[in-house]
This record gives sequence, structure tokens and C-alpha cells, in this order.
Amino acid sequence: MQKKMYFPMTLIAVAILSGCNSMPAKNSSLTDAHSSYDSARSNPQVTNLAALELKEAGDTLNKADIALNKGEGSAAVNQLAYIAKQQVGIAEQTANRKAAELAVANAEAKRDKIRLEARTEEADAAKKQVALVQQTVGLQADALTNARIKAEDDRARLNDAKAETNAAEQQVALVSGIADAQAAALADASANTERDKALIAQQEMQLKELNAKKTKRGMVITLGDVLFSTNKAQLQSGGTHSVQKLADFLKKFPQQKVLVEGYTDSTGSDSHNQELSERRANAVRAALLDMGISGDRVTTRGYGEAFPVAENTTAASRQLNRRVEIIFSDENGNFAPR
Repeated sequence: MQKKMYFPMTLIAVAILSGCNSMPAKNSSLTDAHSSYDSARSNPQVTNLAALELKEAGDTLNKADIALNKGEGSAAVNQLAYIAKQQVGIAEQTANRKAAELAVANAEAKRDKIRLEARTEEADAAKKQVALVQQTVGLQADALTNARIKAEDDRARLNDAKAETNAAEQQVALVSGIADAQAAALADASANTERDKALIAQQEMQLKELNAKKTKRGMVITLGDVLFSTNKAQLQSGGTHSVQKLADFLKKFPQQKVLVEGYTDSTGSDSHNQELSERRANAVRAALLDMGISGDRVTTRGYGEAFPVAENTTAASRQLNRRVEIIFSDENGNFAPR
């Protein structure tokens, strides 16, 4: 059985290499990230005040383009596109923060100018008051009233300048907080990407050891009729060993679910074959449960003599049809229909 699996595996490897040489598909997340980057690059405020942050976003976009061209998985490309888009956002927030800081500096200069003008005006008013003292009491009263009104106006202008300064300082604090939060989120996303890559690599290596094949229905393990005696549904010792390897894999990856499907050859009646295929699938499920796998992770189906993989004209071909197939779920726990 093991020697007969080398040739299909070689065909699968050739198919994978051929897929890698094809033109990469478009990626909507990457396109969106490019759009955000181009928009930020066309903003003079961003290019002048956040050039370094914008360059980091551009470097990450290049990595995403390379990943797409190399045919890496959409998850890796989407992750790089997400990081690039967040870096564009950081560049824009950095530019806004620096612009706000400039606004604070300008407001402070404006406030100092108003203070100087107020002092100058107060000095001028004092000189006028000295001159008015020498005049009639009525004129002195008018001058004092005018001076008081002027001082109140000056204080109002100074208070307005202070309010503008406080608003600008609050804006700087808000922008800085948003930038810090985005930087922290970006760091977490990068760490999660590395962990996901390591987990995927480990899972692929384990599936390879189980002789799993990639099909339209996902990753599939085919267990031949060596699992059972003729017309029996009890696992033999060799079959138990194979199921134990599957249980070990499921324990390492608790989010993975499996569908166990039983098949027979065309010998015997349809009802007998259907019942035998169901009992054999249930026997594999029972073994997995005894090995510590939760029942909600293992589903079974029996198909009898349906869906043969070879003609039922010879003993060798009928042996190929007597099998149990293990189908692995996708990341959401779903199985592709037959």
C-alpha cells in the first residue's frame, strides 16, 4: 500500500509547482492597502512631517507584493497588507500630531504677542490717564471708563488665546494616544503572524507524516482495508496503530475536526455494504473517542459501494475500494460536500 502512494504524491507535487508558476491572483486587501498608501503619499503634510513612517508602510507593501507574486497563502498576504495599511494610518496620525504641535507653538507665539500688545496698550493708556488727570473731572472719568473697557477687551483676547492653546494641546494628546494604540496593535499583529506561520508549518509536517493528500474536499487520509477483517467492523491491531497516529494529531491541533467515511467494494448486497461501511466508520470514531478525542470533533458517514476509486473487476481493485477516508475540516470546522 505504501509503495502505491508515491506516484500520486509525485503528481500532487508537480501540480503544486505548476500552480506556483502561474500568475498570482489579485488580492483585495493588498489593493486597498496600496490605495491608502497612494492617498497618504499625495498629502504634502504626510510626506513632509511623517516621511519615515510612510517609508515603513511602503517597505511592508513591497513585502506583500513579493509574497503575492511568490504565491504565498492569502492569509500571509492579507496580514502584510493589514500591517501596511496600519503603518499608513500611523504616518497620517504622526503628521497630524506634528501639525498640531506646530499649531500649539504658533498659538503660544500669538499669546505672547497679545500679552506684549496688551502691556503696551496699558502703558499708553496710563500715559493718557496722566494727561487726562490734568483735565476736568468729567474728562478724567471718561478716560478711566475707556481704559477699563480696553483692559477688559485685552483680557478677553488673552483668554481666547489660552483656550486655543488648550484645545491644541488636547488634540496633540489625543493623536499621540491613537498612535500609541495603533503601534501596540501592529506589534500584536506581527507577533500573531509569526505564531500562525509556525503553527501552519507544524500542522503541514504532521499531515505529511500521516500521508494526507490535498484534494478538492481538503486534506484527506485514506486507510485501506487492512484496518478490518473481511466483512468485519472491528479494528485490527495494525488499524489501531494508524488511528492512534490520527488521534495524536488531533490532540496537538484541538481546533481541527474530521469526517470519517466508510466504503466497501461491490461484493454483497447494497444494504449489507451500506451497513458495513457505516459500522466501519463508527468503529474508527469509537476508537478515536477511546483515545481521548471529543465526540463533537468526529463525524461519520457510510457510502457502501458508492464512489469507487477503482473498477470492481479484480481482487486488487476491490481491495482499493474497501477503505476508510478521513477528511479534515477547514479552519471554520466545515467540510466540503461530496
